[in-house]
Amino acid sequence: MAIKTYNPTTPGRRGMSSQDFDGITTKKPLRSLLVPQRRGSGRNNQGRITTRHKGGGARKFYRLVNFKLAAETSATIEHIEYDPNRAARIARIKENNGTYHYILAAQGMTIGQVVVSGPDAAIETGNRLPLKNIPIGSTIHAIELQPGKGAQLVRSAGNSAQLMGRDNGYAQVRLPSGEVRLILETCAASMGVIGNEQHQNVKIGKAGRNRHLGKRPGVRGVVMNAADHPHGGGDGGRHGIGGGKNHGSAPKTPWGQKTLGFKTRRRKSTSQFIVRSRHAAKRK
Repeated sequence: MAIKTYNPTTPGRRGMSSQDFDGITTKKPLRSLLVPQRRGSGRNNQGRITTRHKGGGARKFYRLVNFKLAAETSATIEHIEYDPNRAARIARIKENNGTYHYILAAQGMTIGQVVVSGPDAAIETGNRLPLKNIPIGSTIHAIELQPGKGAQLVRSAGNSAQLMGRDNGYAQVRLPSGEVRLILETCAASMGVIGNEQHQNVKIGKAGRNRHLGKRPGVRGVVMNAADHPHGGGDGGRHGIGGGKNHGSAPKTPWGQKTLGFKTRRRKSTSQFIVRSRHAAKRK
């Protein structure tokens, strides 16, 4: 997948780039795997905004992606499709009994390729098998955290993890963040790297394009009034953040919580499975 650039015919087009859709084989998704998607605009069931800067955007249907392909499944790839709900491409596969699924499309997937799920599957791109059956050093994606629950890790475009080793029923997996984590070797993972690896290099170019994606504008705290944000106010004119009698000792959210270096991790019980922190490389 390449990046498509534009001639600078307008200020918005200058520097803008977009995805090249040459790898997509059809523009018509399978209707039985589409569901309407209600847009909450970042609001909860009481109508209160719980996630800021969300709203609007182009209308779209949600694609039902199968993240836990059943064992002993053999299916043929019919199409590689665009999914407006995620960075990665999706592959439409068809089982021998006529059942259709959507799965994440890995690099190198082609129409007509057979995708197999199960402990006896071959070590080939797109096949899905337990971690205990995958050779050490392999590149994997769509990894389960609990057997049978479905993929929860490494699902975005261009991402991959590496199987580092196995010991006492656990597999050591190096995640894209650099973290090395213990995962039960009975959990399943798919072989290969997720496709659409150039997604991160796309330049938005203009504000309206973000609005089409459902992203509303964000206003900096330093330009607000003191009553509206901890960074606001300041009779002396413009100022930075992190100092001064009106701003506290560190950058904060509108509700006063620290935003740099403040640990927000809650599930401390799973820390025992982290062999190497994602911050370890940064400390050197």
